[in-house]
Order: sequence, then C-alpha cells, then structure tokens
Amino acid sequence: MADVEFRSDVTVELVRAAAQDADVLFAARVSTKGEQSLEDVDSDAGRSQGLINYLMRDRHGSPFEHNSMTFFVSAPIFVFREFMRHRMASYNEESGRYRELRPVFYVPGPERKLVQQGKPGAYEFVDGDATQHEVVVAQTKAACEQAYAAYQAMLDAGIAREVARGVLPVATYSSMYVTMNARSLMNFLSLRTKRPDASFPSFPQREIEMVADRMEQYWADLMPLTHAAFETNGRVAP
Repeated sequence: MADVEFRSDVTVELVRAAAQDADVLFAARVSTKGEQSLEDVDSDAGRSQGLINYLMRDRHGSPFEHNSMTFFVSAPIFVFREFMRHRMASYNEESGRYRELRPVFYVPGPERKLVQQGKPGAYEFVDGDATQHEVVVAQTKAACEQAYAAYQAMLDAGIAREVARGVLPVATYSSMYVTMNARSLMNFLSLRTKRPDASFPSFPQREIEMVADRMEQYWADLMPLTHAAFETNGRVAP
C-alpha cells in the first residue's frame, strides 16, 4: 500500500482571471452611456471608487457579474460538500470513478479549535486540551489508514473504483476547479468568513474559511476598489 499522507492545510491557486474594477464601471455606465461606456476610461480613482461604493451600498449587483475568476482548490472532501451549496459558481471536481484516489487525508492541526460550546445559532468553538488533540489525531489517522487499506484491497480484487471509494472518509483530499464572478464570490465570502466588522454574523467551519481567506486575497489584488467597497459596506454581497 502506498504511504499515507496527512495534511492540515488547503491549497488555493488562481489559475485564470478576467477581473478588474474597470469591468464594474463599464457595466454600470452602459445604462446612461450605451456603447460609449467602453470608451469612458476613468483616470480619477476617487470617482471610480465613489461609483463602485454607490453600487455596493445600494445593492445594484449586476455590474459586479461581468468578470471571471477560476481557482484550483485542494481540500478535504467535506469542504467541497459545503462549498457546493453555493450554486452561483461552476465546479469540476476530481473523480473517484475515473482515477484511483491518493492516500492523502486531513487531520486537524494544533491550532484547530476542537470543542463546541453552546447550542446551534448561539455557539462558539474553543481550544481543546492536549489529550483531546491527541485523541483527534490518533483516531483520525487510524480510521483513514484502515479505510485506505480496505479501498486498496477492493481494487486489488478487481472491484470498480466507483464501488471501492465508498469506504473512504470525507477527510480524503480532493481537488477541483471553481469559477465565479465577483458578485458570487462576495456572497460566498459573506457566509464563509468570520469578520467582526461584518453587518451580519457568520459562523463558518474553519476549514472552508481557510479556503475563503485565500480566495479573498487573490480577489483583493485583482479588484482592490471593489474589495474595499465590500468591506466598507459590511461585507454584504450586492
């Protein structure tokens, strides 16, 4: 059996982008300038920021859709199951039907908060103690190693990959491409990041927030005025 690998991180790469603040401005100005909106290149950053902020504040959302970003994400399967609840995106994920899945599994790192306090809708996560962390690591590793051994045994017996994969845990790493526009990304970030200055509280699972944080970093570099307006207006998707 191949060596089993355990990770506690995620991978996010921006592989393709057609996204800039000017895309928002062109789309907004077509309502009053028609085809001349493409020629209206605004050199006044303050004026551009003002228009973008107005659109964000008053939730004129469609101008934020005329752009595209494609990310490559590697993360445990349970992260992707949460991710795909967001329907305003396009996804293509690695297939366990068509390729043998690698023995790479997620195990929480020492900084992962382990204990839930409170009840749904009013809870928080706090650090576990050393014993609890040892239990999580040991049991996760043992379960994943046993599951992958069973997976390999079925493959060796000639069982189809799509059947054998059923024994693998959701801690198994998968990979996917996800493509979305800035409006969709803002909706995703508003729900999958926790920020004290957000207008509406969000309580994301830490592992998907790790992905969201990295996606936001790429987007902020591509569209700094739009990102600034998103933050100024309480991180509410327009």
